[in-house]
Amino acid sequence: MPLTVASDALPTRIGEEILNLLLPHHRTTDRDHAPLPAPVEAFPHQVRRIARFIRDGAPVVFTLPGFPCKSPNPAKVLGHLPDQGERLSLAFLNTLCTKIERVYPPGARVIICSDGHVFGDLIGVPDEHIDAYADDLRIQIDRMGLDRLSVFDLRDVLGDLPHDTKRTHIHARYAPTLEALRAEVRGDDQALALYRGITRFLVEDTADWTGTRSALQRACRQRAYGVIQRSRAWGTLIAEHHPRAVRLSIHPQPTGAPKFGIRLLDAPDAWTTPWHSTALHRGDGTWTLLPHQQAAPRGRLIVQDGRPSHFEEAPAA
Repeated sequence: MPLTVASDALPTRIGEEILNLLLPHHRTTDRDHAPLPAPVEAFPHQVRRIARFIRDGAPVVFTLPGFPCKSPNPAKVLGHLPDQGERLSLAFLNTLCTKIERVYPPGARVIICSDGHVFGDLIGVPDEHIDAYADDLRIQIDRMGLDRLSVFDLRDVLGDLPHDTKRTHIHARYAPTLEALRAEVRGDDQALALYRGITRFLVEDTADWTGTRSALQRACRQRAYGVIQRSRAWGTLIAEHHPRAVRLSIHPQPTGAPKFGIRLLDAPDAWTTPWHSTALHRGDGTWTLLPHQQAAPRGRLIVQDGRPSHFEEAPAA
């Protein structure tokens, strides 16, 4: 039986309660640590969208672009398939949905919009590795009983077309022009921070470069624009297929932005994700994400289902 709400005030109040559950995990670019105003003032886009679901008595739908594939750099990750970092992140998202059910019984669900194929050619990851990663995400979600989660990728939109054809299609139809993007990066601090962050990831993820460091940086700056173009195209396609959804982002976002940045796991860097790192189970029982080469000296390797999973630190004395 759908929940029907006559008053406009009640959906807004429940929307604020739901935002309060997300706020402890907000991944933001803001450096000012002053107390935020009420969610309806600080996050009007999100409260408004959540309230629409509440008026209809429907589950709140979040879309989260991310979980593309593992970094191709073995100094950062354990392999090309999901591991404990992904499992912990998926469990976190599902638990967040169950917490929302306590304040809003129809609950919530998260559609993970796996975007590896969108820019796999630009980040140097084979398409078969991207397929295997997304397929294993679905297996992990099913095996762990995470029934508030689902995975959406380019195969759901363009079927079995060749991957290059898919990329060409979405770039041509949805991507901003390179000229417009360059102008945005020159004139907008948030766009510049994203461009620099992606450039840094591309440099770090290149494990087999034989040229000079300066040549690598030039190549990665060029590819960073392509990654942002394709990411924007993917975001527009997601909005077309899920027009009412509340948009989450794994990238830091300023307060009040249309996207809500969300931190999946503890990490020393606001840009670190499970697919660019390795999970370390610390001696005090908490988890963090670190590059493989930093996590390995701190603990022993744990194998799960026949493949490397994470590192385990000795218990605290």
